[in-house]
Amino acid sequence: MTPTHRADRLSGLTSWHADWSGLRVAVLGIGATGFAVADTLAELGARVLVVAPAVDDDRRELLQLIGAELVLSPEMAEPPEALLALDPDVVIASPGFSPGHPLIEWAASSGLPVWGDVELAWRVRDKVERIADWVLVTGTNGKTTTTQLTAAMGTAGGLRTLACGNIGVPVLDAVRDPEGFDLFVVELSSHQLHYLPTEGPGALRPLASVCLNVESDHLEWHGSFEAYRATKAKVYENTVIACVYNKDDEATRHMVEEADVEEGCRAIGFGLSAPGPSDFGVIGSDTGAVLVDRAFLAERRHRALELTTTEALAEVGLAADHLVADVLAAAALARAVDVDPRAIRDAVAGFAVDHHRMEVVASARGITWVDDSKATNPHAARASLSAFPHVVWVVGGLFKGVDVEPLIRDATSAVRGAVVIGADRAELVAAFARHAPGIPLFEVDEADTDHVMSTAVRLAAGVAQPGDTVLLAPAAASFDQFSDYAARGRAFASAVHDHLGGDSDGQPAFEPPATPAG
Repeated sequence: MTPTHRADRLSGLTSWHADWSGLRVAVLGIGATGFAVADTLAELGARVLVVAPAVDDDRRELLQLIGAELVLSPEMAEPPEALLALDPDVVIASPGFSPGHPLIEWAASSGLPVWGDVELAWRVRDKVERIADWVLVTGTNGKTTTTQLTAAMGTAGGLRTLACGNIGVPVLDAVRDPEGFDLFVVELSSHQLHYLPTEGPGALRPLASVCLNVESDHLEWHGSFEAYRATKAKVYENTVIACVYNKDDEATRHMVEEADVEEGCRAIGFGLSAPGPSDFGVIGSDTGAVLVDRAFLAERRHRALELTTTEALAEVGLAADHLVADVLAAAALARAVDVDPRAIRDAVAGFAVDHHRMEVVASARGITWVDDSKATNPHAARASLSAFPHVVWVVGGLFKGVDVEPLIRDATSAVRGAVVIGADRAELVAAFARHAPGIPLFEVDEADTDHVMSTAVRLAAGVAQPGDTVLLAPAAASFDQFSDYAARGRAFASAVHDHLGGDSDGQPAFEPPATPAG
């Protein structure tokens, strides 16, 4: 097929009911996303070749059942012969494949279009009669909490709503649900956004979108902060009703100003201060602070709609400033799709923060132990640290090319002591020596995950005093010592419970501090 004929055919594939039969597709990766892509395309009648470094027995058998071909390429350093022989019409990459991956570079040099799973899902979103509207959520931090909150608000408002995308449920699985949905709240990572077009037949047209914040992250994947920021900004393209931005993060406002959106789309700000017209914010009162909407009401220059209170947020573990901001962002998205303020209040009242996100795992002898393993970059760790007056900080892992110097320089005023874990310990220890030489610092160098956390907890317990919080906020990825951030959080919680279990009243048996790291 010539490039012109290929482009013509692909441009017409904008419906489940289009003719996908015989389309030659190379699927890169066979995780949850890759399998959803292969399964969808096989159902559509395409010829599917999956290229992956490895596969488990269950997925291998499932691929055989759906009629997809599989070729294993352990190094993934060059296109295997089966891929060259296929001469694909399109390559669909799982989110882990960076722009610099050899197979992505091969596709680009061969003039092959590269899609992501989200573009494919948008093209085939009309499989069932009940076609969902989409709202999009991205940001360096807070994506999952905001996505879950928005979905809860949509459900409370009477919409059949699903949180999907980077949150764990592939969007392709969502669009193929036979009952259909009214609303998808789609969490998008920067990796997924990279593969989204901003124009043409595969471009999304969400009703509402938000970029919560932008800080350095995944620089080893994108190549630079500028490329990372530009990728995040794609979330706003073609938005129909509301581009929601963070008033306390100027970069997100600039993204909205630069976005090419549908006529009539509004810019809606959120922040922890009193809101102006077209904003969501917080207003103080004699009985406590109130979260309000001054955007989606006709009298917004003179009135505001009450959504919930900070007291109600505290009751469900959402009182920290960055979580209040997540609530405001979610409320703005929900109001953009006409969810009633009372439904927002009810959704918040019944909400439970996700595991490993500011999760209290124990409290004993005046000390609180908090698992924020999901703080996988410095921006998230800074927000976590700011929620507590006195902290013993468990920090470290893989920093993915991110500079930790500003975090250590700016976020140590509340830190009573620090326990450094992970592969990239040297730069942390050096940063503490430069910016906070008076803080007791301990280094854990065990490779075994069980010993890492048991040692870290023992050292933290030796420093902590009544009124302190021992906080796991690593500011780094987990893959050096754990399978993911959840495994890291579970190891921390298990070590805490083991440490506290020695006393009948549940109190920790404190040990003297070990020799600080040099």
